[in-house]
Amino acid sequence: MSAAPALPRWADVAALPLVNLGMALLVAGIVVALIGQNPLHVLTLLVQGAFGSARGVSYTLYYATTFIFAGLAVAVAGHGGLFNIGAEGQATLGGLGAGLLALWLADKLPAAVMLPLMIAAAAAFGAAWAAVPAYLQAYRGSHIVITTIMFNFLAYSLLVYLLVNVLKAPGGMAVESAEFAPSAHLPTMAEAFKPLGIEWPSSPLNVSFFLALAAAALVYVYLWRTRAGYRLRTVGSNVGAAEYAGIKPAHQMMIAMAISGALAGMIGVNEVAGVSRRLLLDFVGGAGFTGIAVAIMGRNHPVGILLASLLFGALFQGGAEVTFEIPAFTRDMVVTLQGFIILFSGAMAYVLAPPLSRLIHAIPVFAKARQA
Repeated sequence: MSAAPALPRWADVAALPLVNLGMALLVAGIVVALIGQNPLHVLTLLVQGAFGSARGVSYTLYYATTFIFAGLAVAVAGHGGLFNIGAEGQATLGGLGAGLLALWLADKLPAAVMLPLMIAAAAAFGAAWAAVPAYLQAYRGSHIVITTIMFNFLAYSLLVYLLVNVLKAPGGMAVESAEFAPSAHLPTMAEAFKPLGIEWPSSPLNVSFFLALAAAALVYVYLWRTRAGYRLRTVGSNVGAAEYAGIKPAHQMMIAMAISGALAGMIGVNEVAGVSRRLLLDFVGGAGFTGIAVAIMGRNHPVGILLASLLFGALFQGGAEVTFEIPAFTRDMVVTLQGFIILFSGAMAYVLAPPLSRLIHAIPVFAKARQA
């Protein structure tokens, strides 16, 4: 049998992820039926929990905010030819940087100064933490996957040490810092909209959602509308060709990982400044690893990452509602559903590509375009 023609770009970015998602839901539905539940009922509850109320939408967007930052972080590194598995640690350092600055200066500075400084600190700490594995890869030949995994553990260990021995609130039993002064509180959406006369339900969703949207737009402009982004993508596509064109691959790797780490560090802004408003253990909660699935499903494109983040946000929020309404449908089943989506969107992403390509090119319009 002859090889299937290549998928058109639009099909690779839009149609294939939708087909993979459909297959994941189909397989998950079969599993749900096997445990004695109605797949359609479960899916209905999931969608209603995620989008059926303003509060549900708010929680969905809150989760999506974190996943946007994580997905963009993985995607930028991927365009530079690097597989950054260290977003978890970089997010931890980003939150630590924002938290340290808040504990130090929040009672001395107004919010108009404090909040931009916290955002800058989170990005800087995340970028600095990513720069070390980047240097080891670019100039010493260490594998980026190994070093970024190691740095995840180092970041968490550093956070634990500081919270237990240095930053723990005096007299408190919980391993957490004191609450930040009000100037370091990133407004929730309810707080931000209240002066405008708009009522928004109480939820963890905060204005870092708009920062995530801005980050997605800036990543798109940088990667596809600037010479610097073109150089970075050239290195990611073909190192030899990049060197022949006078581009320094090691330099571009450092840039890619610094931007990646800065984006991951912004997760800390959402969680530390916008939600807990203090430093906690494990505030990242695995979002850095979820970002890998988000980037893969979104084909490393900001628009795809936004949509994939919304999907995973809906799964987290809707899944919680399903477990509440159907006790027999445990949290583990929600994780299983997420696993199927990751499986079909990642490891098996291109299993369905050949038949989809043949189907698309069997349509007369696309067949004529290919012959031309």
